[in-house]
Amino acid sequence: MEGFTVSNANRFLDTGNIRDSKSLSVEGPSSVGSSAESGKSFADTLKDAVNSVNELQKSSDTFAQNVATGKTDDVAGAMIAAERADIALRVMVQVRNKIIDAYQEVMKMQV
Repeated sequence: MEGFTVSNANRFLDTGNIRDSKSLSVEGPSSVGSSAESGKSFADTLKDAVNSVNELQKSSDTFAQNVATGKTDDVAGAMIAAERADIALRVMVQVRNKIIDAYQEVMKMQV
C-alpha cells in the first residue's frame, strides 16, 4: 500500500516532499510489500516507529534545554526540532487510533 505510512513518515519529516497537495504519498523509494517479505512483524514495525518518535522527542527536549541554558542560540533549529517531534507524535496517535478502530471492527464480527 502506497501512501503516508509509519515507515515512510520519517522520510517525510526529513525531506518534507510530497507528490502533490492532494496526495500524502512520499516521493522516493518505498518498500511495497507485506511485512512478512521484509522479515519484520507488525509488532516490530510498531515498536520501531514508537522508538523513532521517542528519539525525536528526546532530541527536541535536548535542543530546547540547550537553548534555554544558553549553550546554543539556534532558536529556529529548536523550533524545527520541536515541530518535527510534534508532527511525529500526531502521526503516531492517528496510527494508534486507526489500529484501535480496526481492532474494534474485528471484534464486532460474528464468527
